[in-house]
Amino acid sequence: MTIERFDAAVIGTAKRYGVPLARFSFFIVFFWFGVLKVLALSPAIPLVDHLLAVTLPFITPVAFNVFFGAFEMLIGLLFLVRGAERVVVPLFVLHMVTTFAPLVLLPDLTWTAPFVPTLTGQYILKNFVLLALAAALVAHMSPIDGKIS
Repeated sequence: MTIERFDAAVIGTAKRYGVPLARFSFFIVFFWFGVLKVLALSPAIPLVDHLLAVTLPFITPVAFNVFFGAFEMLIGLLFLVRGAERVVVPLFVLHMVTTFAPLVLLPDLTWTAPFVPTLTGQYILKNFVLLALAAALVAHMSPIDGKIS
């Protein structure tokens, strides 16, 4: 096999399976993390509780974690449904806003110095990869009017 044929085979495989793999990856991460929150087993619960105390102190942490976990599970399930992109992407973006909030609202937990994240900060910053993956999925969508500007 020549390098050109190998290259074409790899690209062809990526084109065929890239979007379904991305959808399944979103499902695994969001559904799994959501289940852990619903069952009160997530290692992120203390961070979520701390953020909740700063932003929405009138909501009980247990109820919020169950709600947020269910929300994550819904996002995961919707990523599996072809044609649900216009529903799941705004939900995903809302989730990302809440996920990135500790970087600004809880700097003592997310930074050791400017541009030096804690392990928690690194856990949050890796979500930029999820944003890029979501953008790639959106790029594969067809516009409602069929035109690409």
